[in-house]
Parts: sequence; structure tokens; C-alpha cells
Amino acid sequence: MEKIYSKISDNNLLHIIIRKQDINKERVNVSPDAEFLQLAAKRIDADTVYESHYHLFQERISDITQEAWVVIDGSIKIYYYDIDKVLLGEAILNSGDCFITFRGGHGMKITKQDTIMYEFKLGPYCGQKKDKEFI
Repeated sequence: MEKIYSKISDNNLLHIIIRKQDINKERVNVSPDAEFLQLAAKRIDADTVYESHYHLFQERISDITQEAWVVIDGSIKIYYYDIDKVLLGEAILNSGDCFITFRGGHGMKITKQDTIMYEFKLGPYCGQKKDKEFI
């Protein structure tokens, strides 16, 4: 797992890359507890059962959109930025890899035809004009 920190803002955690091969049988809470977007990862044996449940209502208030991409099949080149819009680095995500943005900027280039990915972020989504500022 690679944690990417701000170079200008008290070393705040901006992004995380977790690779498929990083995931083992012990649950890893990838996101710090205080972040709005929570991600955990674990390899699970066949016939494992999780008791059916629902989650209790909790009011949550956020002024930031956090996002994660999971590559199902294919390959994506990601670009990740500090909070001042300066490029910090880039990486290739392959099948099973995940990229999380808590703050800072990001971009991507699809590098393999018919790549499939899931994108998760906090809602509600109010359209591109209210959601994004391009770098």
C-alpha cells in the first residue's frame, strides 16, 4: 500500500494506492478512521458467512468529495496532485488495484482497450459544474 502525502500542507494524507497483491487474509482498514470515504480490504475463504445486517442512521456532514477507483479489468495510468495543483506523481493501476483520493487532484488515462473500473465517491452528485475544477 502506498500513501501519498502533501508536500505543502503539514504532510496531510492525500491519496492511497492499494494493489491486489497487497491484500491478505487479515482485514486492512485502508482509509484512516476520520475520512468520509472508508475502504477495507481482505482475502476471504470460501464458505465464509457474514451475518445479515443493516447500518444504523448516523448524520454525516462533509464539505469535501472523496473518491476511489477500482480497476476490474484492464489498466489505467493515474496522475495525482497536491492541494496546490502541483503534480506529485503517476502510477499504473492494473486489474484488482484501487486508488483513493481524500484531497488533492487526480486524473487518469486509460491504457488498455475495454478497461472496466468502478468509481465510488460521496454523493449527491450535482453535475460537473458544481463538482469539478480542472487543473
